[in-house]
Amino acid sequence: MNAMVLETIGQPLLYKQMPVPCPLENQLLIKVMACGVCRTDLHIVDGDLNHPKLPLIPGHEVIGKIVQLGKRSRKYKLGDMVGVAWLGHTCRKCKYCLQGKENLCENAKFTGYTMDGGYAEYMVAEEEFCYLLSGALQDFSKAPLLCAGMIGYRSYSLIPAEAKTIGLYGFGAAAHILIQVARHELKDIYAFTRDNDTITQMFAMKMGAVWAGGSSTFSPVKLDAAIIFAPAGELIPQALRNLDKGGTLICGGIHMSDIPSFPYEILWEERMIQSVANLTRQDAKIFLTIAAEMDITTDSIMYPLSEANLALKDLREGKIQGAAVLVI
Repeated sequence: MNAMVLETIGQPLLYKQMPVPCPLENQLLIKVMACGVCRTDLHIVDGDLNHPKLPLIPGHEVIGKIVQLGKRSRKYKLGDMVGVAWLGHTCRKCKYCLQGKENLCENAKFTGYTMDGGYAEYMVAEEEFCYLLSGALQDFSKAPLLCAGMIGYRSYSLIPAEAKTIGLYGFGAAAHILIQVARHELKDIYAFTRDNDTITQMFAMKMGAVWAGGSSTFSPVKLDAAIIFAPAGELIPQALRNLDKGGTLICGGIHMSDIPSFPYEILWEERMIQSVANLTRQDAKIFLTIAAEMDITTDSIMYPLSEANLALKDLREGKIQGAAVLVI
């Protein structure tokens, strides 16, 4: 099969022939149809995340068709369309799994990071970590729902339900999906982009933001909550300054640069900072149900598999509005 392979951290992926993987007894062999290009992939390739499996086939926003069942696989049938996301395995035995916090599993494995992922014509995945896709969810452009959408929704779910004014820092794949859920729930969204990025600010307004501006500017109103998707630690003090008393700040990325020191007064008055780590299968199921009911759209730019490096480059340089998807 053809695959894009990471062999050396910091170097481009190699387009090469790899053997088609064989599913273990609880796994599925999936013919990959599309795979979203996530910022986490960029962090893996650039070395921001430590200890990836090498060589590695990245990719964890997968839409594909089941072409072979493992000997003990009973949940799905041949020909079913499924999605595969970041969380690829949990031990079900550690204290976090036993507490219902499998996103914190001490022995977790992750698709496209510690397990081969979807930048290939075929991949294997544990059946319990695959999600049946039907109807509009099979649309290749919606592959980013499998991570950007799910992580965005988990971040959003940590905000108090009564929050009305919400800031989104970094208006990329996750934010342009999440804003559709938030607007459906009548929230007012304030979008913060790179300074002077008027194109993305216009895109945010088109998607339903009531205001859009540079991340270094002050919000026109005090925010009840904010989510930071951009991997920039310096945004935390700025976001805190925009929060109202008792406001919640969620850090939605898997990687962030160092956070500079800041005065206690901008955290005081019961403002709170919380990070998001991975997601649970329950998060995924809830979000996919919402996505299907709302018919959430994704603004996706399509690339052939062989141009994965170009897609990553465009993402790194901020050239992608919405999301990027590899079509296999």
